Parts: sequence; C-alpha cells; structure tokens
Amino acid sequence: MLDKLSSALKKVTDKIANAIFLDTALVESIVKDLQRALIEADVNVSLVLELTQKIKKTALDERISGLEKKEHIIRLIHDELIKLLGESREIKLGKINVFLMLGLYGQGKTTTIAKLASYYAKRGHRVCTICLDVYRPAAAEQLKQLSDKLNIQAFIDPKEKNPKKIWKNYESELKNYDLIIVDTAGRDALSDDLIKEIKDISNLTKPTETLLVMSADIGQTAKKQARTFKEAVNISGVIITKMDSTAKGGGALTACAEVKAPVIFIGTGEKPADLETFDPESFLSRMLGMGDLKSLMEKIHSVIGKEQIEETQKKLQEGKFTLKDFQAQLESMESIGSMDKILGMIPGLGKAKVPDEALEVQQKKAKNWKHAINSMTKNEQENPEILEKETSRIQRIAKGSGTTTSEIRSMLKQYKMLKEMIKSQSQISEKGMDQKTIMKLAKKFGRKMKF
Repeated sequence: MLDKLSSALKKVTDKIANAIFLDTALVESIVKDLQRALIEADVNVSLVLELTQKIKKTALDERISGLEKKEHIIRLIHDELIKLLGESREIKLGKINVFLMLGLYGQGKTTTIAKLASYYAKRGHRVCTICLDVYRPAAAEQLKQLSDKLNIQAFIDPKEKNPKKIWKNYESELKNYDLIIVDTAGRDALSDDLIKEIKDISNLTKPTETLLVMSADIGQTAKKQARTFKEAVNISGVIITKMDSTAKGGGALTACAEVKAPVIFIGTGEKPADLETFDPESFLSRMLGMGDLKSLMEKIHSVIGKEQIEETQKKLQEGKFTLKDFQAQLESMESIGSMDKILGMIPGLGKAKVPDEALEVQQKKAKNWKHAINSMTKNEQENPEILEKETSRIQRIAKGSGTTTSEIRSMLKQYKMLKEMIKSQSQISEKGMDQKTIMKLAKKFGRKMKF
C-alpha cells in the first residue's frame, strides 16, 4: 500500500534521527524528499507546500536545538501528516441499520458491499444485501454471486425496473436482519437524475449511514466527487477502494479530509478480508514502518469469525488446541494476505528488511506443514506431544508427506508459539491495547519469528 510514499517517509525520518546536527543543506534535502514523495502520491501541491514550509521554519529555528529539535521535527511531520489524512470516524451500529451505498461506475461499489457484509457478519451481525440498481446489466446477479460465496442473504429481482417496488416486495423479510446493505445505481457522472433517484431511495430506505465508494486511482478528482456527493445527498462517510495498487491513494485520502468527508474504510485487495477501518494514526504508523497491530487484529477477525475465535479460546483453556486447529489457523493466515503484508503490521518488524526469497521459503514451509498434518493419525493430530517422545513417528510422517524431519520439528515449534499467541489475544479487546501491551507482545513474538 503506497510503497513509494512509505519508503520515502521512512527515509526522511531516518535522515533526521541519524543526523548529528541539522544544517541548512540537510533541511533542504529533507524538505525536497518529502515534497517529492507527497506530490508523487498525488497530494494537493498547495497542501504539500504548506506542510513543508512549517517543517523548514521549525528546523531552522535557532531557539530549538540538539536532540529536542530532531524530536520536535519528527513529531511535527507526524502531526501534520495526520492533519492531511483527516479525522477518523467509527460507525456504531444500533438495533436496526441500513447502509445506503453510492458511487459512480467502475469504483468497486458492489465488490465493496460484499466485503462490508462479510466484515460485519464475521462480527456476529445478521447481515443481508439488496440490489436497487435497476440499470446496470447483471448488477443484481453480481451482488447475489458475491453474497452467496460469503453465505450472506441477497435480495434481488432482476426483472423489476422500479427500485421502490423491489424494496417494498422484500420489506417484511428485511426486518429479520440488523444490517441491510443497499446497492444503488451508478452513473458516469453525478447527474440531476441520479441525485433525485438517490434522494428518493434515501427517503424510502431511511439509511443510518450513506456511504460513498471511490477508487483510489482517481486522485485529486476525489475532492470534487466527495464534495458534490456531500452537498447533494449528505454522505456520512467514504470508502476508498484499490488502495493496494496505486500511489494515487494519498490524493484521495487527503481530498476527502479537505472537504470533511471522513474516510471510514479502505479496500486493500480482492479478498473479502481486504477491507480495513481507516484510522489515520494506525495508517501513518504502518507507513513509517512502525507496525499496526490494530489493523492486523481486524484482519484476523475478518477471516476468523467471532464464534470460531471463541471456540479456539475455549479449546486453549481446556488444553485441546490440536494440530488440526493449527492447520485451520494456517489456512486463515493465507486468507489474511502475504507474509510481508502481515509483517508490516507487527510493531518492530515493519522496518525489517526480510528478503523476498525468505518470505517465499516461509510460505512454502506453511504448505508443507499442512501436507504433514494430513499424513498424521488422528491421535498424532490431537496429541502432538507424542511426536517428540517417539521420533520414529516424525520420520514416517516426513516420508508420507514428502517433507523433511526438520520441517516437522520446525512446525511443532511454530505450533507451540501460535498457542501462546492465541492465548495473548485474550488481552486484546475491541477497545484496543495500551502501548505497554503492544510492545510486550511485539518483543515476545517478534524475536521468535525465523525466516
């Protein structure tokens, strides 16, 4: 996500931290690096100049000296970037919730609806989707296919061309759900006809949230789009998609902040779990290579449902966490994303320079571990400690699964570590963790990771 900007910001902060003293030449170099990085990320030029002028003024202020000046500048860069990204806003669900989803063509609205449905379903909510887009060919079928894959109920009527009738026909069934996500028609541009239709649907569905879906690659056009939708239909928040594939995301994020349209979620990939709540502090922390455990835990909750997490915790308390459970966790980790994406979210490892080939080896190991577990007897899967007592079993499993004995021993070590990590999750509530707990976990598990 925004790799160029991330590496540039790390370079700037490292330059400041490692400088013996801050002379004019170094300050100019830092300012140029920062300007180039932000402009390449499509942040508005006037905002970039305003930010860098503040930094330059502080850096050359003779009243602040030594270590205090370096800390002051790094803190200033952090605070000013947070301002550019805007304020965070969290959606709090009530007893009955209706999300009205808006967006122009090609922004990823329907795919985002499926991700949003999965996000809340995994957190224990009764979620359904309904298609009120009666213009785009196959819109209803696309929503149904995406919803079916996630076991989410989708209400569609492809033959009906009146969105009001579709809503009325399903109104009694919709009462069985606490979150209804409404797909609406898009256009190439925000026309008067579209505004009228959105207002009519809004009056009909009485949404608790009106969310605009925008693609990150539209850059500064996001400012005009967010402002126009906000003025026309009073959107309550924005979801920015395709944040995994473009450096233009900086423009979309800062543009929304400028017009006071809070970004609530960002899409970072194609999988259902690739939807993250947007928190400027956490986002910047990851950009600076300082990790983001909050988003990592959110991803885990997006892949592993609330009931499954509670069941795993119960098994651990009863001492029943088996290698089959470990195998299920490995499959869940694959759904979260690549190893480098996960590492980037762990404090202390975000700046770690792990070679690509090492990450590939680790991912290959995980696949071999799954083969090894499938080659075990039920007794071995449920009581892995017998493998350490009777090493002949390890040799038999390695031969049967096409792996090596050292890989199986490595797997058993990781199995034990994962047991500890899941136990530590009990310290993590939805309110988050304090800094002391975060650092404790990072220190405990970060040094145990072998590549």
